[in-house]
Amino acid sequence: MTAEELRDTQAAWDEVAAGFDEYATPLTLSFAEMALDRVDLGPGVRFLDVAAGSGALSIPAARLGTEVVATDISPAMVELLTARARDEELTDIEARVMDGHALEFEDDTFDVAASQNGVSLFPDMQRGLREMVRVTKPGGQVLVLAFGPPTEAEFLTFFMEAMQAAIPGFDGLPMDPPPLPFQAADAEKLRAQLADARLNDIRIDTETWDMEIQSAEHLWDMVVNSNPIAATLVADLTEEQIAEVQRILDTKLRDRSGGSGPAVLTNQMHIAVGTK
Repeated sequence: MTAEELRDTQAAWDEVAAGFDEYATPLTLSFAEMALDRVDLGPGVRFLDVAAGSGALSIPAARLGTEVVATDISPAMVELLTARARDEELTDIEARVMDGHALEFEDDTFDVAASQNGVSLFPDMQRGLREMVRVTKPGGQVLVLAFGPPTEAEFLTFFMEAMQAAIPGFDGLPMDPPPLPFQAADAEKLRAQLADARLNDIRIDTETWDMEIQSAEHLWDMVVNSNPIAATLVADLTEEQIAEVQRILDTKLRDRSGGSGPAVLTNQMHIAVGTK
């Protein structure tokens, strides 16, 4: 990544960081807690979280007494992660601004390296995986959590269907190739990438992540703050168009929930673990 590309990427993620922390991280925490059962954590274990966002994976790892180093390309995300750790009085988290394509650590530094919807966003995902493996100790574990196919992510399909119904000419996201958040959607391709990064004993489980959505506004806020790509999609909408998208979302969510209470949207996730 060139210096200019790095600055642009940092700025884009800084722009959505506050909304990401408010809307995306709370939903992601519960899935992270479940997925962390796949690796060995606890006191004395050194854990690296790559592209950590505001801490959905780092925070539950630190709650187990693990020594956590969290990295993210966005200074704003690192600040928000640090604030979350401080609020919970978690003292074993060090958060650093860093490009996951070029981790600033010696070889064989961590017992576990992990990434939740992080390395799967990298323009060069394979390079990111190899960096995670490089800094993991021999016999250590690498954990990657990544979305399955876009069609199996209801938070996205609900949103895109509402956009297409409300905005004339809106075609949605290009899917060939799939957008970066879904580049690891094919489990067998992901397995091959992990093997190419020199991991052994690779196991990939595909699980369902239930996302509890409180309202149309909640879903809107979560999606548009989840990624700079989504923010760009809605950047030119008028207030009237946004209101119409949310009206359609409200109808869809009410149909799902039976007319009252939160709606549960399901999303397919891969949990991949390999050993160095």
